Amino acid sequence: MATNNAIAATSAAIVGLLEAEAQRDATLPRFTVSLYQAEQLQKPAEGVVVSVYLYRVNVSLTRRDRGLRTTPDGTFLASIPLDLHYLVTPWSSNADTAHRLMGWAVSVLNDTPVLPTTLLNDFPDTEDVFGQNEQVELVWEPLSLQDLYDVWQVATQRAAPSASYVAREVMIDSRVAVGDGALVGTREFRYAGGTS
Repeated sequence: MATNNAIAATSAAIVGLLEAEAQRDATLPRFTVSLYQAEQLQKPAEGVVVSVYLYRVNVSLTRRDRGLRTTPDGTFLASIPLDLHYLVTPWSSNADTAHRLMGWAVSVLNDTPVLPTTLLNDFPDTEDVFGQNEQVELVWEPLSLQDLYDVWQVATQRAAPSASYVAREVMIDSRVAVGDGALVGTREFRYAGGTS
């Protein structure tokens, strides 16, 4: 289970993965990979950029209750599983460049469908965020035309070709330990007329 920095660490891992792969591929044009917010979609950076935009966070419905996690000192912690929805968009004044970068980004993310712990903990500046055996599944998420329109409503310009992905089941630990209840000494059975 991860700390409350899990969302930032997952976003940084996706950006870091794309940056590392871009440095290995000498056939690509020069470009940068940036984490975007809604404001930046309104005025994309000049030059050639591949943006990673987190547009929605919701509770994962695939496996809601995994039970409590026990820490090494015996403390019980609850977790909340989140799905993180991303839009990956190449920005360029040249359509050919944008299309080449779109194909490249889709290929890189397809080749890495699972973000391992080493990658997730490699990019944050803080302590390890994810546990030793944790990973995040990154899968393609087709958007309907209405969903795509809703995402691009934040931008004042026309929508750019994009790929949408969901990082599944990012488990964030609660910061409050689940306490043990008091030991049961006696049982009482209550009936409509009183106790027995």
